[in-house]
Amino acid sequence: MRSPFVNPSPSPSRSPLRFTPASSPMRHTLSESLVKENIDRAESLIAKWDLSRHSPSSSSSSLYRDCRPEAKQFLKSVRDLQAAMHFFVKQDSASDKLVRPQSLMQTAMKRLEKEFYLILSTNRQYLDHESVSARSSSVSEGYEDDSEDDLNFAGDGSESAGTPERTSSSATVMADLKAIADCMISSGYGKECVKVYKIVRKSVVDEALYLLGLDRTLTHSQIQKMDSEALEKRIKCWLRSVKFAVNTVFYGERILCDHVFASSLPIRESCFGEITRENAVALFGFAESVGKCKKSPEKMFRSLDLYEAIANLWPEIESIFSYDSSSAVRSQAVNALVRLSDAARLMLADFEVAIQKDGSKAAVPGGGVHPLTRYVMNYLNLLADYSEILSDIVADWPVEAAVSDLGSDTSPISARLAWLVLVLLCKINAKAERYKDVALSYLFLANNLQYVVVKARQSRLRYLLGEEWVAKQEAKVKQYAANYEKMGWSKVLASLPEARPAAAAEMPVDHAKDTFRRFNAAFEETYKKQTGWVVADPKLRDEMNVSLAKKLLPRYREFYEKHAAPLRRDTFREGIVRFAPDDLGNYLSDLFHGPEGSGSFSSGHSSSTGSSKKGRSH
Repeated sequence: MRSPFVNPSPSPSRSPLRFTPASSPMRHTLSESLVKENIDRAESLIAKWDLSRHSPSSSSSSLYRDCRPEAKQFLKSVRDLQAAMHFFVKQDSASDKLVRPQSLMQTAMKRLEKEFYLILSTNRQYLDHESVSARSSSVSEGYEDDSEDDLNFAGDGSESAGTPERTSSSATVMADLKAIADCMISSGYGKECVKVYKIVRKSVVDEALYLLGLDRTLTHSQIQKMDSEALEKRIKCWLRSVKFAVNTVFYGERILCDHVFASSLPIRESCFGEITRENAVALFGFAESVGKCKKSPEKMFRSLDLYEAIANLWPEIESIFSYDSSSAVRSQAVNALVRLSDAARLMLADFEVAIQKDGSKAAVPGGGVHPLTRYVMNYLNLLADYSEILSDIVADWPVEAAVSDLGSDTSPISARLAWLVLVLLCKINAKAERYKDVALSYLFLANNLQYVVVKARQSRLRYLLGEEWVAKQEAKVKQYAANYEKMGWSKVLASLPEARPAAAAEMPVDHAKDTFRRFNAAFEETYKKQTGWVVADPKLRDEMNVSLAKKLLPRYREFYEKHAAPLRRDTFREGIVRFAPDDLGNYLSDLFHGPEGSGSFSSGHSSSTGSSKKGRSH
């Protein structure tokens, strides 16, 4: 007999046979028979894993753990049931034939819901955020290669994090979850799947952040009431943890969620938002609360640390929380940046006011570096390390007054820092007026400006303020030092005759004696007055010693060599020639060390050869 689907050669004695149309009773009967066979096969496997039977093979065991080869067939059975229901619906949407596949579908969905939960809860070592993040390339490449046809054993859990074995196991577990989620969503049971996923993964995220020391239960009021030490500990913990929280915890969660629910954008957006939103908002809300705390210049750097951490992470924050459902997280991060920026500006303004209102009235002994200068420059040095962050903060906050030592194209942060230095120097100039001795006031100015220059050269201030600015300040230091010499040693230099050998040779003995006496008196008076004076910077101290010696010693040596010998007898008797040139050099080298470097004049006199030395006392 020929198949009814074969068209024989036509015969003139009869009409030719035609193909049986698909809608014919014969074709319909054949299709329905195949559908029923599929339902029978599906029932056999689904009934085996029916949770309601409470058999060891159904309730206590796991399809994906204990009988993985059947997992593929189980999912195929669900697809067959879907096809069967579609077939019967086309015939009659109210047909009794739908009852059996619908019942089997419900049983299968309960099993898959449990399997989904078991995979999520028992494979957490493969679904930790670090392991999931290792598969980040899958996010950009898509998930076309992940299907239920690639079901491999997940291993025994002995692999260490980051190994190829562990990464492979993680990929397998993620593929299992995706296969189940795709199946349940396509079957109309996505709600049940999503509910399980949210509950399990929310607890994972909560635990991860708790282990990082991040407490999302802290309220703004509690943060405001914390003492400085407790708040500092919280901030340090936050700074240590925020990068890991964003780049690993939230990033890994986004990867897993996008992978498992790749078939439905609304579902993965909803899941990720609900799992992470509360923790992420609390994370950045802490930084905003710190920005609202009581402000002082000392808290500036922690505010900048927080600002910098969020600003550096902003590209990742914007990418990870790109869904509309995560807009609250992005808004919270922006609000934290705004609040911290406002706090930094306010603290900078308060810092400037604090410089201007410094009320210390006591003059620094010896004209040394004022504590205000040390404090301000150390503070500015630290600020310079945050120059990139501060550039954003002060970009639209120009300095009201121009800084003459800077160019017109100076950046806002350079202008702001230069302005603060200028405010400091104006205050130091005012404090210099408290010294009754003009020479000491110039020494005080030289000391403090030198401290400013040295600190600027040793930090990023050098690049922010520029070499030209630094050079101008160094020139001012030299001018202050020159003014000190002029005012402090003019009497001593005036006691010696000008370096004119001919005139000096013709000087009468009595005139020479008077010259030595005037010089002795002027030098002793000046030296005793300045023994307590100080030059803090060793380099500046050496330069000033050398400069003073060059002006004083050659003139004294010339006069000494021409007139000391004839007065030798009188020197012994009256002590007219009290200093040999080398003695003066030793005395001068003892200057600028402060009270501990001062010495007493020797009571003896120098030898005719000028070889006697003053013993230094340091």
